[in-house]
Amino acid sequence: MTVTSDLVSYEEALATYDPVMGLEVHVELGTKTKMFCGCSTALKQDANSQTCPTCLGLPGALPVVNEIGVESAIKIGLALNCEIAEWCRFARKNYFYPDMPKNFQTSQYDEPIAFNGHLDVQLEDGEVFRVEIERAHMEEDTGKSTHVGGATGRIHGASHSLLDYNRAGIPLIEIVTKPIEGAGERAPEVAKAYVAELRELIKALGVSEARMDKGQMRCDVNLSLRPHGREEFGTRSETKNVNSLRSVERAARFEIQRHAAVLNSGGTIVQETRHFHEEDGSTTSGRIKDNAEDYRYFPEPDLVPVAPAREWVEKLRAGLPEMPRVRRNRLREEWGISEHDMQSILNAGAVEPIVATIEAGADAASARKWWMGELARNANESGQALEELPITPAHVARVTALVSAGDLNDKLARQVIEGVLKGEGTPDEVVEKRGLKVVSDEGALTAAVDEAIAGNPGVADKIRGGKVAAAGALVGAVMKATRGQADAARVKELILEKLGVSEG
Repeated sequence: MTVTSDLVSYEEALATYDPVMGLEVHVELGTKTKMFCGCSTALKQDANSQTCPTCLGLPGALPVVNEIGVESAIKIGLALNCEIAEWCRFARKNYFYPDMPKNFQTSQYDEPIAFNGHLDVQLEDGEVFRVEIERAHMEEDTGKSTHVGGATGRIHGASHSLLDYNRAGIPLIEIVTKPIEGAGERAPEVAKAYVAELRELIKALGVSEARMDKGQMRCDVNLSLRPHGREEFGTRSETKNVNSLRSVERAARFEIQRHAAVLNSGGTIVQETRHFHEEDGSTTSGRIKDNAEDYRYFPEPDLVPVAPAREWVEKLRAGLPEMPRVRRNRLREEWGISEHDMQSILNAGAVEPIVATIEAGADAASARKWWMGELARNANESGQALEELPITPAHVARVTALVSAGDLNDKLARQVIEGVLKGEGTPDEVVEKRGLKVVSDEGALTAAVDEAIAGNPGVADKIRGGKVAAAGALVGAVMKATRGQADAARVKELILEKLGVSEG
């Protein structure tokens, strides 16, 4: 049957159908070596320079489990409120991919290390939604294929492909949710909030940087629709390797609209993988994925089972850090801000820079002001994350100290930050090189004020007549004469003193 490629409106889709989601998140662990061999996991190395007989699957090479990888998996499971298996094992997942050198992936199948958990996520309006976790299991990453000669960078239309096995064997944890039901129109928002909360949790545990833009964390969005009142799930699509929070939300929303259009036109949803396109938020067909697909799982004969001692598990549980949502609520109360403001800080990736700036000596309000203002603007313009900007929390704290001491005003402080970002040195060095200190010499200020009054007699007469607001024009003249380096408040005081006018 022919199916439409058009979309229906989001509202029309939700009027007829309930969305059901399943999210599969792959997290690349930050171990120094691979999951089953001693090869380095360092990034940006020459292609195929970090391989060995084990991760290449050569005959006779035997794998050994990375203990830190197992420990990281247990920490993730505990933080997700999962049960930790007393005994589990690895399995071989057999399928052909050119970037899988062994022709199978060492993973876990029916015996994952962590299972039956949940993660509570907070939506932007404060509502808390519980996402049930089916499992979190250990596996290894594949290599990387680079398709050359085509217009899209995909295999279709390429003239040839290059394979780099440096990534093959890097430890992964796959976290799989149970079907997410009941979210209704907020399903895309729930998907985004879940991945965001999971990312913060992973970072808090210190097991991965969880950088989605670097492929350290990626999400497969499974989605189906069912008519209102029906219990049976619809046929699902699986949008693969979505690599940003915004894209997770957009992919879910697009698929809701696409599924509804197909169903409304009398068509049938094809169970398949799909590719997400960042430029317009659409998805396109990948490959058919039948329910009966057989990966021929069987226990990995070269690895012994993993049986974490209960004492070890409890020691890891006791050492877990404060969970992100709990920490955010504590910080929000300490900083005296609203949930909306805290969500904005979280969305900007500014929580850690602000915390570090406060620890370096700044007050909370000033730290927030600079990271969410001038620095956020610079990050947006340069396409960088806040933490990637060439300025440290200590630098920002020093700028706030100079402002508090009266050595800088806000305008000069912005110039100092600009200089630091351009590599001109520390805040103090930029102040010195650019000559940016506030003019505090009373003699110099008085002379500038006298000149402004003499040059604007009409404005001076208005002020003498009681129109104190007109002093702003004279303040502006003094600030221009001093290249913005005067203390505006002190300048106004001097003007009113000279003209014999009281502010009150």
